[in-house]
Amino acid sequence: MVYFKLNGLGYNCGYDLKSCPDERKSCLDCINRRLKQLGFEIDASLEIFQIDSYEKELKMKREVIWHKFLDILSIKYIVIIEKESGLTFINYAVSDVEIDTNLLSGFIQANIIFSETGNIAKKKANINLENHVYEFQYENFNILLKNGDYIRICLILDEKASDHLRSQMFQFLYQFEIQFENELINFQKNGAVNTSEMIDFLVKSFNIKLVFPLTIAHSIPPEYLAAINENPIQKAIFNIVKEILLSKSFFYINNLLNKVKKIVSINTKIVLYEIYQLLEKKVIIPIKLETIAHNLENKKDAFDEKSSKLKFISDIVINNGDLTELKEKLNTIDLITAKKMIKQYLKKGKTAAKDVAYEVASKEYNKALFIAKEFKLKDDIIKISQIIFEHDYKSKKIELDFVLEMAENYEKNGDFINSINSYQKATKILESFLIYNLLDADSQIKKLKKKIMKLRENI
Repeated sequence: MVYFKLNGLGYNCGYDLKSCPDERKSCLDCINRRLKQLGFEIDASLEIFQIDSYEKELKMKREVIWHKFLDILSIKYIVIIEKESGLTFINYAVSDVEIDTNLLSGFIQANIIFSETGNIAKKKANINLENHVYEFQYENFNILLKNGDYIRICLILDEKASDHLRSQMFQFLYQFEIQFENELINFQKNGAVNTSEMIDFLVKSFNIKLVFPLTIAHSIPPEYLAAINENPIQKAIFNIVKEILLSKSFFYINNLLNKVKKIVSINTKIVLYEIYQLLEKKVIIPIKLETIAHNLENKKDAFDEKSSKLKFISDIVINNGDLTELKEKLNTIDLITAKKMIKQYLKKGKTAAKDVAYEVASKEYNKALFIAKEFKLKDDIIKISQIIFEHDYKSKKIELDFVLEMAENYEKNGDFINSINSYQKATKILESFLIYNLLDADSQIKKLKKKIMKLRENI
């Protein structure tokens, strides 16, 4: 017979307080009786919470997710040790903190032996003999360890373990030894074990996906997209994530929370809960670190290939503002040739600007300016500087108009978070306009900041 303990279940009794036929009895007694009728065994550990509104239930769920997130942020390493031999067969790094797990394993074994013989110093370890839980310090970390029948599970933490994390560890140990009993027995016999499924189970049990790099799923069911559009916070999160992924191949929840916090003053627990819903529905999905490494390598190869092709487009190539090669060429030319080159670069710049290729135009103009400075052509320097000044202003103005249009569209659609995000971008662009001594830039900045404050009040 398999025996289950069920947690996190809700029950709708079907009545409100006014229409309840058992109005003289307490709700808790009524629920107890009904659970027994359904075949449940009730013990003293049962906790029943009466939720009299959807808002209170939602608040409780947000608290649960928040504490899960704090717990996983606290975990730095998870180590699983075979009980008899003391060998470590799972060493899972949750963070980038480096720990010598061989030394740690020896330290743990020594502390357990000393504690069992009663020789360990009370200041160094706190032992709960009833549950066989060990707590002690290792370097700057807190160690939480529990023995099972076959293994020892060890959590290396930043802070003292919460009650929820302790309970989570107990459940993991019990379920892990049942699910992988045969593998653990084989490990005791021959020292060989395949840990891939064990690690997947560990990741799921401790919600480690909350600190994984994440991205948007390639395929999202239409009903999920419709639900996201109906939820203003999820909609804003989804759009912000898409914006992040334009420049990066992944993001982290912590960074996303900080970005949202900069845009709007909204309870972080609310934002995290909505992110978690997107994660549960697989709208947002974790990326394995191996995949990230592979993608970065592919990007590097593609960049190298592109660079090698571009090298033959022109006799002079400037990469990332490095003008060394151009400077070397200037050492071999005379003044007449230099002026011809200036005209050529200015012509290329104007052509690129007409085609709205502003970055290309900027590079060409700066090449022309560099030559003029090298040959100390004062009139050309003034002329080209003016062209660059006007070009930069024009490109920033186009960017500003585009961002403001996005902000207004978001505002019209009730997506206030993304609207604020776009207005903040517009504000930064306008701040760069101050160098042009534009009289209305400062007043526009003030207007946008007031608009942002009003939008925040709507959230």
